[in-house]
Amino acid sequence: MHLPVVDFLSPTAPQDFCKSLHETGFGVLKNHPLDQTMVQGIYDEWLAFFKSDAKNRYPNDPVKHDGYFSPKVSETAKNHSKKDVKEFFHIYPWGRYPAEVSDAARRYHAQGSQLAATLLRWVEEYSPEEVKAGYSMPLPRMLEGSDHTLLRVLHYPPLTGDEEPGAVRAAAHGDINLLTILPAATEPGLQVMDKDGQWQDVPCDFGLLIVNIGDMLEEASGKYYPSTLHRVLNPTGEAATKSRISLPLFLHPRRDVVLSERYTVGSYFDERMRELRGTY
Repeated sequence: MHLPVVDFLSPTAPQDFCKSLHETGFGVLKNHPLDQTMVQGIYDEWLAFFKSDAKNRYPNDPVKHDGYFSPKVSETAKNHSKKDVKEFFHIYPWGRYPAEVSDAARRYHAQGSQLAATLLRWVEEYSPEEVKAGYSMPLPRMLEGSDHTLLRVLHYPPLTGDEEPGAVRAAAHGDINLLTILPAATEPGLQVMDKDGQWQDVPCDFGLLIVNIGDMLEEASGKYYPSTLHRVLNPTGEAATKSRISLPLFLHPRRDVVLSERYTVGSYFDERMRELRGTY
Protein backbone atom coordinates (compact mmCIF):
# COMPACT_ATOMS: atom_id res chain seq x y z
CA MET A 1 0.00 0.00 0.00
CA HIS A 2 1.21 3.47 -0.88
CA LEU A 3 -0.33 6.48 0.88
CA PRO A 4 0.53 9.48 -1.30
CA VAL A 5 0.70 12.95 0.24
CA VAL A 6 -1.65 15.10 -1.83
CA ASP A 7 -1.10 18.84 -2.16
CA PHE A 8 -4.42 20.50 -1.28
CA LEU A 9 -3.53 23.40 -3.59
CA SER A 10 -2.82 21.21 -6.61
CA PRO A 11 -5.34 21.38 -9.48
CA THR A 12 -5.52 17.58 -9.37
CA ALA A 13 -5.95 17.41 -5.56
CA PRO A 14 -9.63 16.35 -5.60
CA GLN A 15 -9.16 13.34 -7.85
CA ASP A 16 -5.82 12.36 -6.30
CA PHE A 17 -7.29 12.53 -2.81
CA CYS A 18 -10.39 10.54 -3.73
CA LYS A 19 -8.33 7.92 -5.55
CA SER A 20 -6.36 7.37 -2.33
CA LEU A 21 -9.58 7.16 -0.29
CA HIS A 22 -11.03 4.59 -2.70
CA GLU A 23 -7.90 2.44 -2.77
CA THR A 24 -6.87 2.62 0.91
CA GLY A 25 -9.64 4.25 2.96
CA PHE A 26 -7.14 7.01 3.83
CA GLY A 27 -6.06 10.29 2.27
CA VAL A 28 -3.18 12.52 3.39
CA LEU A 29 -3.12 16.25 2.62
CA LYS A 30 -0.46 18.95 2.83
CA ASN A 31 -0.94 22.71 2.40
CA HIS A 32 -4.49 22.38 3.71
CA PRO A 33 -6.29 25.41 5.20
CA LEU A 34 -6.36 24.35 8.86
CA ASP A 35 -4.27 26.67 11.05
CA GLN A 36 -1.21 24.68 12.19
CA THR A 37 -0.22 27.30 14.77
CA MET A 38 -3.62 26.83 16.36
CA VAL A 39 -3.22 23.04 16.24
CA GLN A 40 0.15 23.24 18.01
CA GLY A 41 -1.35 25.52 20.65
CA ILE A 42 -4.15 23.02 21.25
CA TYR A 43 -1.63 20.21 21.65
CA ASP A 44 0.38 22.21 24.18
CA GLU A 45 -2.45 23.48 26.37
CA TRP A 46 -4.37 20.21 26.40
CA LEU A 47 -1.28 18.23 27.35
CA ALA A 48 -0.99 20.51 30.38
CA PHE A 49 -4.71 20.01 31.06
CA PHE A 50 -4.40 16.21 31.00
CA LYS A 51 -1.44 16.41 33.38
CA SER A 52 -3.50 18.42 35.89
CA ASP A 53 -6.29 17.47 38.28
CA ALA A 54 -8.63 19.88 36.50
CA LYS A 55 -9.69 17.14 34.08
CA ASN A 56 -11.50 15.36 36.90
CA ARG A 57 -13.91 18.29 37.24
CA TYR A 58 -15.57 17.24 33.98
CA PRO A 59 -16.42 13.53 34.35
CA ASN A 60 -18.05 12.03 31.26
CA ASP A 61 -21.80 12.08 31.00
CA PRO A 62 -22.94 8.48 30.36
CA VAL A 63 -25.97 9.74 28.40
CA LYS A 64 -24.58 12.67 26.41
CA HIS A 65 -21.01 11.28 26.18
CA ASP A 66 -19.36 14.67 26.60
CA GLY A 67 -16.61 15.50 29.08
CA TYR A 68 -13.55 13.64 30.34
CA PHE A 69 -13.01 9.89 29.93
CA SER A 70 -10.29 8.52 32.19
CA PRO A 71 -8.17 5.47 31.33
CA LYS A 72 -10.43 3.43 33.63
CA VAL A 73 -13.47 4.13 31.46
CA SER A 74 -11.66 4.43 28.14
CA GLU A 75 -12.71 2.54 25.02
CA THR A 76 -12.44 -1.13 24.24
CA ALA A 77 -12.26 -1.61 20.48
CA LYS A 78 -14.80 -3.90 18.81
CA ASN A 79 -13.69 -7.55 19.01
CA HIS A 80 -11.09 -6.71 21.67
CA SER A 81 -11.16 -7.35 25.42
CA LYS A 82 -8.49 -4.92 26.68
CA LYS A 83 -9.14 -1.23 27.20
CA ASP A 84 -7.00 1.12 25.15
CA VAL A 85 -4.19 2.90 27.00
CA LYS A 86 -5.52 6.44 26.66
CA GLU A 87 -7.67 9.19 28.13
CA PHE A 88 -9.69 11.75 26.23
CA PHE A 89 -12.15 14.64 26.31
CA HIS A 90 -15.25 14.83 24.11
CA ILE A 91 -16.13 18.24 22.70
CA TYR A 92 -19.48 18.96 21.09
CA PRO A 93 -20.68 22.47 20.18
CA TRP A 94 -23.39 22.11 22.85
CA GLY A 95 -21.29 20.20 25.40
CA ARG A 96 -19.18 21.05 28.43
CA TYR A 97 -15.82 22.69 27.82
CA PRO A 98 -12.94 23.17 30.27
CA ALA A 99 -12.46 26.67 31.65
CA GLU A 100 -8.74 25.87 32.02
CA VAL A 101 -8.00 26.02 28.26
CA SER A 102 -8.58 28.58 25.53
CA ASP A 103 -11.39 28.34 22.99
CA ALA A 104 -8.93 27.13 20.32
CA ALA A 105 -10.34 23.59 20.25
CA ARG A 106 -13.83 24.97 19.67
CA ARG A 107 -12.51 27.13 16.83
CA TYR A 108 -10.75 24.09 15.39
CA HIS A 109 -14.05 22.16 15.53
CA ALA A 110 -15.65 24.88 13.40
CA GLN A 111 -12.73 25.09 10.95
CA GLY A 112 -12.55 21.33 10.55
CA SER A 113 -16.30 21.07 9.97
CA GLN A 114 -16.05 23.75 7.27
CA LEU A 115 -13.20 21.93 5.54
CA ALA A 116 -15.21 18.71 5.73
CA ALA A 117 -17.85 20.18 3.43
CA THR A 118 -15.16 20.75 0.78
CA LEU A 119 -13.75 17.24 1.15
CA LEU A 120 -17.21 15.68 0.94
CA ARG A 121 -17.88 17.62 -2.26
CA TRP A 122 -14.69 16.11 -3.66
CA VAL A 123 -15.76 12.62 -2.57
CA GLU A 124 -19.14 12.99 -4.24
CA GLU A 125 -17.74 14.55 -7.42
CA TYR A 126 -15.28 11.69 -7.93
CA SER A 127 -17.69 8.89 -7.05
CA PRO A 128 -18.64 6.76 -10.05
CA GLU A 129 -22.10 7.61 -11.40
CA GLU A 130 -23.66 4.41 -10.08
CA VAL A 131 -22.26 5.15 -6.60
CA LYS A 132 -23.31 8.79 -6.72
CA ALA A 133 -26.83 7.72 -7.69
CA GLY A 134 -27.07 5.79 -4.43
CA TYR A 135 -26.48 8.81 -2.18
CA SER A 136 -29.76 9.90 -0.62
CA MET A 137 -28.68 13.55 -0.83
CA PRO A 138 -25.51 15.53 -1.59
CA LEU A 139 -22.87 14.38 0.92
CA PRO A 140 -22.15 17.85 2.42
CA ARG A 141 -25.87 18.27 3.14
CA MET A 142 -25.78 15.21 5.39
CA LEU A 143 -23.86 17.30 7.93
CA GLU A 144 -26.08 20.38 7.75
CA GLY A 145 -27.92 20.93 11.02
CA SER A 146 -26.13 18.06 12.75
CA ASP A 147 -24.95 18.62 16.32
CA HIS A 148 -23.32 15.19 16.59
CA THR A 149 -19.92 15.94 15.01
CA LEU A 150 -17.41 15.13 17.73
CA LEU A 151 -13.97 16.52 18.45
CA ARG A 152 -12.01 14.15 20.63
CA VAL A 153 -8.86 15.43 22.30
CA LEU A 154 -6.82 12.30 22.98
CA HIS A 155 -3.92 11.83 25.36
CA TYR A 156 -1.87 8.65 25.20
CA PRO A 157 0.22 8.84 28.38
CA PRO A 158 3.81 7.66 28.63
CA LEU A 159 4.03 3.91 29.14
CA THR A 160 5.03 2.80 32.63
CA GLY A 161 5.43 -0.94 32.13
CA ASP A 162 2.45 -1.58 34.40
CA GLU A 163 -0.07 -1.68 31.56
CA GLU A 164 -2.36 -4.68 31.31
CA PRO A 165 -0.71 -7.37 29.17
CA GLY A 166 -1.92 -7.05 25.60
CA ALA A 167 -3.23 -3.51 26.03
CA VAL A 168 -2.25 -0.99 23.34
CA ARG A 169 -2.73 2.71 22.82
CA ALA A 170 -5.51 2.08 20.28
CA ALA A 171 -6.40 -1.43 19.18
CA ALA A 172 -7.36 -2.10 15.57
CA HIS A 173 -10.72 -0.52 14.77
CA GLY A 174 -12.80 1.23 12.15
CA ASP A 175 -14.56 4.54 12.72
CA ILE A 176 -18.36 4.64 12.84
CA ASN A 177 -18.91 8.08 11.30
CA LEU A 178 -18.83 9.55 7.78
CA LEU A 179 -15.29 10.96 7.61
CA THR A 180 -12.58 11.51 10.23
CA ILE A 181 -10.22 14.47 9.98
CA LEU A 182 -6.97 14.17 11.93
CA PRO A 183 -3.98 16.51 12.04
CA ALA A 184 -0.71 14.60 12.38
CA ALA A 185 -0.28 13.83 16.08
CA THR A 186 2.62 14.86 18.30
CA GLU A 187 4.20 11.40 17.98
CA PRO A 188 4.09 8.61 15.33
CA GLY A 189 2.32 5.30 15.78
CA LEU A 190 -0.75 5.40 13.51
CA GLN A 191 -0.99 2.45 11.12
CA VAL A 192 -3.56 1.28 8.57
CA MET A 193 -4.18 -2.29 7.41
CA ASP A 194 -3.69 -2.85 3.68
CA LYS A 195 -5.64 -5.23 1.43
CA ASP A 196 -3.16 -8.01 2.17
CA GLY A 197 -3.72 -7.73 5.93
CA GLN A 198 -0.36 -6.06 6.53
CA TRP A 199 0.08 -2.98 8.72
CA GLN A 200 1.45 0.14 7.04
CA ASP A 201 2.64 3.36 8.68
CA VAL A 202 0.55 6.47 8.00
CA PRO A 203 2.68 9.58 7.20
CA CYS A 204 2.95 11.63 10.38
CA ASP A 205 5.02 14.75 9.66
CA PHE A 206 3.65 17.77 11.52
CA GLY A 207 1.43 19.84 9.25
CA LEU A 208 -0.08 16.89 7.40
CA LEU A 209 -3.79 16.19 7.62
CA ILE A 210 -4.95 12.58 7.66
CA VAL A 211 -8.49 11.81 6.51
CA ASN A 212 -10.10 8.39 6.71
CA ILE A 213 -13.38 6.86 5.65
CA GLY A 214 -15.87 5.90 8.35
CA ASP A 215 -18.33 3.01 8.30
CA MET A 216 -21.26 5.30 7.46
CA LEU A 217 -19.65 6.45 4.21
CA GLU A 218 -18.70 2.88 3.37
CA GLU A 219 -22.36 1.97 3.80
CA ALA A 220 -23.62 4.97 1.80
CA SER A 221 -21.17 4.32 -1.06
CA GLY A 222 -21.88 0.59 -1.30
CA LYS A 223 -18.31 -0.03 -0.08
CA TYR A 224 -16.74 1.97 -2.91
CA TYR A 225 -15.03 3.99 -0.20
CA PRO A 226 -13.76 1.43 2.34
CA SER A 227 -13.60 1.95 6.09
CA THR A 228 -10.23 0.35 6.81
CA LEU A 229 -8.89 -0.89 10.11
CA HIS A 230 -6.30 1.30 11.82
CA ARG A 231 -4.48 1.30 15.15
CA VAL A 232 -1.98 3.20 17.29
CA LEU A 233 1.05 1.15 18.32
CA ASN A 234 2.71 1.19 21.71
CA PRO A 235 6.08 2.94 21.32
CA THR A 236 9.35 1.42 22.47
CA GLY A 237 12.60 2.82 23.80
CA GLU A 238 12.78 6.53 24.55
CA ALA A 239 9.51 7.14 22.65
CA ALA A 240 7.67 5.15 25.33
CA THR A 241 8.44 7.93 27.82
CA LYS A 242 6.60 10.55 25.75
CA SER A 243 2.95 11.55 25.69
CA ARG A 244 1.06 11.52 22.42
CA ILE A 245 -1.70 14.06 21.74
CA SER A 246 -4.15 13.48 18.90
CA LEU A 247 -7.11 15.50 17.66
CA PRO A 248 -9.60 13.50 15.57
CA LEU A 249 -12.76 15.21 14.35
CA PHE A 250 -15.48 12.62 13.73
CA LEU A 251 -18.03 13.91 11.21
CA HIS A 252 -21.51 12.64 12.08
CA PRO A 253 -24.57 13.35 9.90
CA ARG A 254 -28.04 14.05 11.22
CA ARG A 255 -29.78 10.97 12.59
CA ASP A 256 -32.57 11.13 9.99
CA VAL A 257 -30.18 10.93 7.02
CA VAL A 258 -30.69 7.80 4.92
CA LEU A 259 -27.43 5.90 4.37
CA SER A 260 -28.79 2.94 2.40
CA GLU A 261 -31.85 0.76 2.00
CA ARG A 262 -30.84 -0.89 5.27
CA TYR A 263 -29.98 2.04 7.50
CA THR A 264 -30.55 5.60 8.53
CA VAL A 265 -27.72 7.27 10.42
CA GLY A 266 -29.70 6.86 13.64
CA SER A 267 -30.42 3.15 13.20
CA TYR A 268 -26.84 2.46 12.16
CA PHE A 269 -25.37 4.38 15.09
CA ASP A 270 -27.71 2.73 17.60
CA GLU A 271 -26.81 -0.74 16.29
CA ARG A 272 -23.10 -0.01 16.67
CA MET A 273 -23.59 1.37 20.16
CA ARG A 274 -25.39 -1.81 21.18
CA GLU A 275 -22.39 -3.78 19.89
CA LEU A 276 -20.04 -1.61 21.90
CA ARG A 277 -22.19 -1.29 25.03
CA GLY A 278 -20.07 -1.31 28.15
CA THR A 279 -16.90 -0.13 26.43
CA TYR A 280 -16.95 3.43 27.88
